[in-house]
Amino acid sequence: MIQTAKDANNNPPHLTNAAFDIVAIAASAGGLTALIKLLSALPAEFPAAIAIVQHLAPAHPSLMAEILNRRTDITVKQAKEGDNLTPGTAYIAPPNRHLLVKDDGTLSLSQSKLVHFLRPAADLLFESVAAIYKERAIAIVLTGTGSDGAIGVEAIKKMGGTIIVQDVKTAEFSGMPSAAIQTGNVDFILPLDKISNALVTLVVG
Repeated sequence: MIQTAKDANNNPPHLTNAAFDIVAIAASAGGLTALIKLLSALPAEFPAAIAIVQHLAPAHPSLMAEILNRRTDITVKQAKEGDNLTPGTAYIAPPNRHLLVKDDGTLSLSQSKLVHFLRPAADLLFESVAAIYKERAIAIVLTGTGSDGAIGVEAIKKMGGTIIVQDVKTAEFSGMPSAAIQTGNVDFILPLDKISNALVTLVVG
């Protein structure tokens, strides 16, 4: 269960019986297929929360959460301001909103300026996760064009977190995975169909 307040050392809420509190995922072009494959292989009782930035058309409502929720055992929902991070739940950034994690274990949505011409931007999610969850965070970079996520990968690694990147050979678009790998801060480069098992091994122990 998630704790509802910071502990005596002013650390953020964390999940019991889990090695990591949060998995932050970045995806762009080709991301829906990749996310279905990754999330559908996770058990319903997956003991960490998941936050996802998938680049979306800013002017149109997204059905991605509904599509993924039908294809997975975990709960998938579009993130709302103030949502409490909950184990076994994946939160997707809504169109035209940056998704951030706050130090009380809740989510925040922002319409602050575009980053790399993007909103939402994975770099902002990753940087907020790094600041709050430090070594208890995992970042994953999946298929996509551009370089979003690479700066955030460096932030998470600097704070002791773990980085997984999709092998470009299995990525529909190689830009984002390649940019992350080029940072030199990646712990695991895995084919898409191996990432879920690695996540379960890391988080569950």
